[in-house]
Amino acid sequence: MSDLFKKAISLGLGLTVVSKEKIEKIVDELVTRGELAPDESKALVNRLIERGEEEQGQFKSVIREQVDRILKELHVPTGSDVIALEQRIAALESKIAELESPQAE
Repeated sequence: MSDLFKKAISLGLGLTVVSKEKIEKIVDELVTRGELAPDESKALVNRLIERGEEEQGQFKSVIREQVDRILKELHVPTGSDVIALEQRIAALESKIAELESPQAE
């Protein structure tokens, strides 16, 4: 396998944005140039796609953590905070309606 291709693989995040077709094209070029055996090409494509998917998952996780941290720092309410407030408001409205309704004597 060429050193350039090994370096590209080791870049990590780069694989998260490379499509399957692009990976296949690069691997086919390596086979054409004799730098990779044809019977190894499919396994390499599968490994690269799998690694790209893993890295994409890790990247999404890091981004999600950063967004959560920033939202927390800005005191932006979460969905569960909003739901809890809606439930409290509904309970208070119910109590007010109960207090305002004419009492049966």
